[in-house]
Amino acid sequence: MSNKQTFDSVWYGFHVATMVDGRYQVIEDAAICVKNQSILWVGKQTELPNYHAQSEHDLGGGWVTPGLIDCHTHLIFGGNRANEFEQRLNGVSYKTLSENGGGIASSVRSTREESHQQLKDSASRRLLALMKDGVTTLEIKSGYGLSLEHEIKMLQVARSLGDDYSVDIKTTCLAAHALPKEYANRPDDYIDYLCDELLPEISKLGLADAIDAFCEGIGFSPAQVERYFKAAQALGIPVKLHAEQLSSLGGASLAARYQALSADHLEYITEQDVAAMAKNGTVAVLLPGAFFTLKETKKPPIELLRRYQVPIAIATDANPGTSPVLSLRLMMNMACTLFDLTPEEALAGTTVHAAKALGISGSHGEITVGKVADFVCWDVESPGELSYWLGGNLIKTRVKSGEVCHG
Repeated sequence: MSNKQTFDSVWYGFHVATMVDGRYQVIEDAAICVKNQSILWVGKQTELPNYHAQSEHDLGGGWVTPGLIDCHTHLIFGGNRANEFEQRLNGVSYKTLSENGGGIASSVRSTREESHQQLKDSASRRLLALMKDGVTTLEIKSGYGLSLEHEIKMLQVARSLGDDYSVDIKTTCLAAHALPKEYANRPDDYIDYLCDELLPEISKLGLADAIDAFCEGIGFSPAQVERYFKAAQALGIPVKLHAEQLSSLGGASLAARYQALSADHLEYITEQDVAAMAKNGTVAVLLPGAFFTLKETKKPPIELLRRYQVPIAIATDANPGTSPVLSLRLMMNMACTLFDLTPEEALAGTTVHAAKALGISGSHGEITVGKVADFVCWDVESPGELSYWLGGNLIKTRVKSGEVCHG
């Protein structure tokens, strides 16, 4: 009697960098077997079990990696801020722009004016660019609404994108992004509004997988952020934080105390912050696009993060003001060239560690049994090429939940 295993699909004809434990963990001449959208077997093609499959796919060479994960984006917004880009190049600081009604406040005005469909149409174009770069999962933050009505609108647009495209989307409520005009000079009152009204309604609607805040002198103080965190914690919503981008306020340590999924930016992080993150399992998300666009010179302390074994993720921070980036692979290159990561670390930062930063490491980020069958076959001779090439389409095949994606 035949004792065949049954799979939905079998994929072979490639080498694979599994990224298990954040390392390449190469399997040459590999095969992947998929059932119910998950990986049921992975190994050398010559060791395939006796099987029956509904479909078989010879990928004809190349390297397979987990699908890329962009764990920090602001993909939904109205208008753009190309004019501010030009002003910064003419010497106007980001802080000055913000204080004069530009920066985040400018995007808030434009986002409030646009309809659900207008926001979705523009975000779709940006999403498709990321998908063509190998992204199969991403986070989308709100934060350009800054009122219950408009934060809900943004989060609903994000959810609808996940329904329409072959990509997993995690949503984050970033209502503590900036102070809206309705609360000018009243930041504590705005935090009260977020804690007492906005967050409970967002939670009731089930629109946010996490919450985030901007902890900076031009944003919110650590004490204000902590109140926001406590409100989210009471509602059972995980937290994350924009921290130590422009100054050292101890935001990363605060985030770690609340078991934050991640602390992001981190140019001014201290050893005390790093130790707190290591102790509490908080991922460091580095955003080289913002560093590059703002022409910063203060780099994140990579050696400290390595020494304390803090997982390092990489993301686009795609946003209209400080990181108009639509290529996660470009961020991998910049993480290497600007921050001195290795290509292996950069790939780990956009797969296994990015999954941890979104709280989905149990299902995403590695090519191993039990994980979702999200993977990309690249037309390269080694996985390090993903951080080497600046632009260009390197994808041969993009697979989402075990199905070939053509869009």
